[in-house]
Amino acid sequence: MKTILVTGGCGFIGSNFIRMELNEHPELTIINVDKLTYAGNLENLADFEGDPRYQFEKVDICDRAEVERVLASTPIDAVLNFAAESHVDRSILDSGPFITTNIVGTQTLLDACRKFNIPRYVQVSTDEVYGSLGETGLFTEETPLAPNSPYSASKTAADLLVRAYYHTYHFPCLTTRCSNNYGPYQFPEKLIPLFISNLLADQQVPVYGAGTNVRDWIHVVDHCRGIDATLRKGRVGEVYNFGGRCEMKNIDLTKLLIQKLGKTESLIRNVADRPGHDLRYAIDCSKAEQELGWVPQYTFERGIQETIDWYIANQEWVRRIRSGDYLKYYAEQYGKRLG
Repeated sequence: MKTILVTGGCGFIGSNFIRMELNEHPELTIINVDKLTYAGNLENLADFEGDPRYQFEKVDICDRAEVERVLASTPIDAVLNFAAESHVDRSILDSGPFITTNIVGTQTLLDACRKFNIPRYVQVSTDEVYGSLGETGLFTEETPLAPNSPYSASKTAADLLVRAYYHTYHFPCLTTRCSNNYGPYQFPEKLIPLFISNLLADQQVPVYGAGTNVRDWIHVVDHCRGIDATLRKGRVGEVYNFGGRCEMKNIDLTKLLIQKLGKTESLIRNVADRPGHDLRYAIDCSKAEQELGWVPQYTFERGIQETIDWYIANQEWVRRIRSGDYLKYYAEQYGKRLG
């Protein structure tokens, strides 16, 4: 594999994936296609500016002509679609951008990849397409899809399009679904970076309801390793689940962060629960372990401490994100060249 195209590569998971690939596969060239919405940050990959193996293209995946222009520019061995609107709360407020990017964008990308005979396509999805678990059980790749939020519904629709293209056109696609990610460069609207940054500033942390909702946490590097294993070893047409085998109630995670940062539980603020809040997510990743040889390497204790340390060391990055100043980086670096 010589050249791959990553969409949404300036986001949290996409940027971690690109960094891992460039560090571990020196022979690889990566084209990063990103629209640079609010959660796409060029600073996440600033250390690769000028590296001949890394190329950035400011492109919306809904723009068929621009997608085709990039695909026609050089032979591409694989496309990995990370591009998505991904925050459940935002989808509840306005589902429009989620329908456009996650569904129409995926369809546009699939059609362009078919036109250019891309040899391999990986759709990066989420366990939220499965809906909500009760107190027992695990999501497997055979679990019926039952999304409960506009975000998860849009991701489910995209997954079904990918499935349909495989069965209808024999399109060489694969799909990955993961549990909740955490780690460096995560936009501070998600629980862990939001709570860490709030606690560092002695601000309250908002916990939905009683905080009894359960999530399975996976370090972003372990997730990226799973995506890489799927890309290189996965069977075309298959779905692979990735989880951290680390279930935790939101309130317990909140108290753990408070304890590690030396704060007090008086900073917890219970807020009205999210509409349709899924009770529990938990992943059975035995298929990926057996077929791909993948196993999570991060313990939660190691991963959460490294994540806390990263946010402590990068508080200026968080400040720029929260103030919107990170957008200036694009204007300064690319404004004259790309307009």
